[in-house]
Amino acid sequence: NAEYMGRIVSSIMTTSKPSASGHGAAPMPFWKNVVAGASAGLVEVLIMYPLDVVKTRSQLATSQSAGVFTTLRNIVRQEGLNNLYRGIISPVLAEAPKRAVKFASNEFFKQHLKSSDGKLSTAKGTLAGALAGVTEAFVNCPFEVIKVRMQAKENLGRYASTSDCAVQLLKQEGVFAIYKGLEPQMLRNAAWNGPYFGLIGFFHNKFQAPADATSAEKAQRNFIAGTIAGSIATCFNTPLDVVKSRMQNQLPGQVVKYKYALPSVFIIYREEGLRACYKGLAARLYRLGPGGGIMQMAFVLVSDLLK
Repeated sequence: NAEYMGRIVSSIMTTSKPSASGHGAAPMPFWKNVVAGASAGLVEVLIMYPLDVVKTRSQLATSQSAGVFTTLRNIVRQEGLNNLYRGIISPVLAEAPKRAVKFASNEFFKQHLKSSDGKLSTAKGTLAGALAGVTEAFVNCPFEVIKVRMQAKENLGRYASTSDCAVQLLKQEGVFAIYKGLEPQMLRNAAWNGPYFGLIGFFHNKFQAPADATSAEKAQRNFIAGTIAGSIATCFNTPLDVVKSRMQNQLPGQVVKYKYALPSVFIIYREEGLRACYKGLAARLYRLGPGGGIMQMAFVLVSDLLK
């Protein structure tokens, strides 16, 4: 999350890179990885959040929804510029804890998946990233539920603020309500983090920057690798993200239509068609493609500052 976690390259940046002398360079301390990851995530959220609002509204619509830029324009005209950032407090507050859990769990799984010679294959790097994403969902799910509730157009008069949304959620629906949609979120995270981390690892192994590359050239490589990986990963997990959004916005008194991830995907497909399973894909690609590149660049920049 981060869907989302969106999305950072912890599996690469926490792995030792060879030094000029041929010896492995010591990885950054854990706290520096967390600071760099949270900083990169915050940069991405602040820049790209309006697209997340558009994505959620598109996914919640059971009829045909407007395009990305039409929806952005309509929100500004009908609701005001502020509503492009409605609910942003929730993902901002989630950044540090979810990054800490992602980095810690990713490093744990990487260490246990390495071969006897200490190497980590692309396939196992992908698996480590997927498992880290599943673990992260337990921390991030409550923040996602509140964010989705705040972003939904039908809830504009229901919740006055993020804190009001959290209080009402707990009072009216109970503590377990903050974990609505946990199952599809776990699967969504795995389906995004796995390909993303695996592809980043592949790009870094196969297309390493020359030793004399400038900072600008390295930043460009990082942005391109992050953008490609983020875009491909987004295509993998969008149906699960649609289910997650709908499940998390099921309100008290409504018929519980979506209960489990994969059956819910089939319900949407049967009732609305295949295109509905990919609602919000354009907004997600606009966000998580470049967003993956932005996070990659920001992570490397902050990491270098902390060294």
